[in-house]
Amino acid sequence: MRSNRATVRAGVSMAATLPMIAGALALGIPAAHAADSPARDVLKGTKPLWATAKADKGATSDSARVKARVYLAGRDRAGLAAYAKAVSDPGSPLYGKYLSGKKAQARFGATKAQVAAVTSWLKSAGLTVTAVTPHYVAVSGDVAAAEKAFGTQLHNFAKGSKTYRAPARTVSVPAALKGAVLTVTGLDNAPHKASHDDQLPPPDAVFRNSGPFSSYFGSNIATTLPDAYGQKVPYAIKGYTGKQLRAAYGAGTYTGKNVRIAITDAYASPTIAYDAGRYALKNGDAAWKTGQLHQVLPKSYTRTKECGAAGWYGEETLDVEAVHAVAPNADVTYVGAASCYDDDLLDSLGKIVDNHLADIVSNSWGDIEANQTPDLAAAYDQVFQLGAVQGIGFYFSSGDNGDEVANTGTKQVDTPANSAWVTAVGGTSLAVGKGDTYQWETGWGTEKASLSADGKSWTNFPGTFSSGAGGGTSRTVAEPYYQKGVVPDSLAKANSADGNRVVPDIAAIADPNTGFLVGQTQTFPDGTEQYSEYRIGGTSLAAPVIAAVQALAQEARGGKALGFANPAIYAKYGKKGVYHDVTDNPTGSGLAVARIDFVNGLDASGGLATSVRSLGKDSSLSAVKGYDDVTGVGSPANGYVQSFRRR
Repeated sequence: MRSNRATVRAGVSMAATLPMIAGALALGIPAAHAADSPARDVLKGTKPLWATAKADKGATSDSARVKARVYLAGRDRAGLAAYAKAVSDPGSPLYGKYLSGKKAQARFGATKAQVAAVTSWLKSAGLTVTAVTPHYVAVSGDVAAAEKAFGTQLHNFAKGSKTYRAPARTVSVPAALKGAVLTVTGLDNAPHKASHDDQLPPPDAVFRNSGPFSSYFGSNIATTLPDAYGQKVPYAIKGYTGKQLRAAYGAGTYTGKNVRIAITDAYASPTIAYDAGRYALKNGDAAWKTGQLHQVLPKSYTRTKECGAAGWYGEETLDVEAVHAVAPNADVTYVGAASCYDDDLLDSLGKIVDNHLADIVSNSWGDIEANQTPDLAAAYDQVFQLGAVQGIGFYFSSGDNGDEVANTGTKQVDTPANSAWVTAVGGTSLAVGKGDTYQWETGWGTEKASLSADGKSWTNFPGTFSSGAGGGTSRTVAEPYYQKGVVPDSLAKANSADGNRVVPDIAAIADPNTGFLVGQTQTFPDGTEQYSEYRIGGTSLAAPVIAAVQALAQEARGGKALGFANPAIYAKYGKKGVYHDVTDNPTGSGLAVARIDFVNGLDASGGLATSVRSLGKDSSLSAVKGYDDVTGVGSPANGYVQSFRRR
């Protein structure tokens, strides 16, 4: 299960040298603001690409209401990016020399004078300041006041079948504020939100797997069903548990002790403590200790119906239970957003950074890159950079729709996984055999074929693409330095001769056909709420699994934070025993599993559906030897956690 942001729809110290800044620019920092006129300074990226002259439907009413955020650039924007790079790079003398939150704010945060100047300017334009945080000044007012403040006109534009408000020209600020303002969001009112892209029906209403099952991969062969790829195939497993995943990814004796992991999603499950506790006891995980699971929640929630609040409960449950299954002694903090909109998700990430709630942050939500706007990308990257200088690393699921062509008609990656400042986590199909032995992994990509009416064959075998790990080449983010020399030019330069960011960076179990067992309180048809267990997957499983493995690695490193991990992840590429080099055909023959599912998701009263799911068929993406755009450098092998040990 993964949450997709939108239904239609993540400095320099002594190191402020020219090479450092150039390196920071290669990480995808937006270009510096250009002078618009002696009186104004343009903020590039604040006019959406869809706000074209052809789509222009005329001026927005002056009296219409606007809510916007003016993000603050801080004292030293370029220095923040450069220092974030330096402390994250194992080859840098500043590697691991993290700053405290207080020092980071003092060095890179906005000054009181900057905040005062921005606030005064906004008020003078007739806008009402509704909030001031270390990251932004929020305002509200009418269109006329917004146009005066931001030096633009707001028009209505056609976007698809709907019409939304947006700036008719790029936003600008008074020249006196040059360098103080990072960007402005909220002037366009197209949806910027997160919603679910579940691999199974939403768990707010009860869902159960039918079976038969395998207890480990290949333990129960579907002998009465037709062959696939010239052989009988096993039934899908009931759902892997912590013991099996820990063995597969080389946990050893490490448990994540004294390591803090945070999880972000929208809203909060009212039964998470009960569910997580019961699941651990039922499935052989260590019992949760008192005070080991925390929640940081907003004062109130908004847009609950629009965002499908109850549907987010299953996402939180999966993330919390998967993290604990792999890193049972890690401290876990769930940070819930007030809604599924970007502004609220950004606030959750900001809480983690501002209060240093954790060193490792798992995020199982995203959106397609085409829906990303440069203003929001800049706001996200600033939070990720502020985290990096403090030793905080962010892990984002890469997506569940492969190359996104079947979903959107356009080949593209997801965001914020496309950010050069986060670790994008791809997905695999995982085979754990008898005795918890690792057998193989393929890139997660599923084609589904149903049983024929006479039960003697699979209809249109191998069937149609149903889901797979997100990946590919960004169109908007430059190739980061840490991918050079590892990512093939055929991928990095697919969209530009200069090279772009390729997703993902690393991978773990995601295929719901070889998925993870979760336990959650669900609503049954009679209205009762009961604890129940089901198998689930998606890169929103892979993200918390990798976050948990990183907690084991941090423990192996003596507790020293890993911070933004991509430079270290790529530096280990090619070293013996560190990664499983995942390919689509690890056994030399086609791979598939059989599934029998309840049509109604609950019991056999509504009938059964029998299908075969082929593995390793991820749209146009391929898991090949070496780096690939399905699994990145691969999945953690037995030597991965050990490679972080201090010697």
